[in-house]
Order: sequence, then C-alpha cells, then structure tokens
Amino acid sequence: MINNPTPEECEVLEIMVTSVSKGTSNDIVIKDNGTDYFYINRGLENGLSVEDLTNKLLNKKVTLHLPKYWIGTSEHIAQLAVNEEVIYTEFE
Repeated sequence: MINNPTPEECEVLEIMVTSVSKGTSNDIVIKDNGTDYFYINRGLENGLSVEDLTNKLLNKKVTLHLPKYWIGTSEHIAQLAVNEEVIYTEFE
C-alpha cells in the first residue's frame, strides 16, 4: 500500500477505460485500451462500487495519478478523475 501519496510524487496518465472489475483484497481494477491494468487499493471497502464506476468510466478518457518509485511507476491509483471531476483521491 502507498502511504500518503502527494501529487508531486505521482505520474499523471490519461487512459481510455475498457473495463472495471473487482480485484483481490476488495481492490477495484481498471483496464485501459491496451494491456495495462491499474487499481484502487481496497476501493470496495472505501465506498466505491464496480457498477457505479463502470457507469461513470467505461469508454471514457480518465486521468490517473500514479505514485512514482525509484524502480518505476506504480499501478496503484492515488487519484482518478473524469472530465476534471475527481471520482477518487487519496490526497489530503
């Protein structure tokens, strides 16, 4: 788990969402139109639902903030927005 990410510590990425599903440990997994997957850690425990996110995100371009590590960028979603509306954030 990423503890207290900040916008400055993240890579901003725009993707086209092709699916939203339940992952392990109550994570929500978001797939792009390529081969990449991203996840909201314990999203189901934080009041999000796969059905609601599917309705909001499917076939739309979204903006992700993904924490950066010295070995690369995480698939962990610190913030998710669509049309500049923040749907989920871990930023304080």
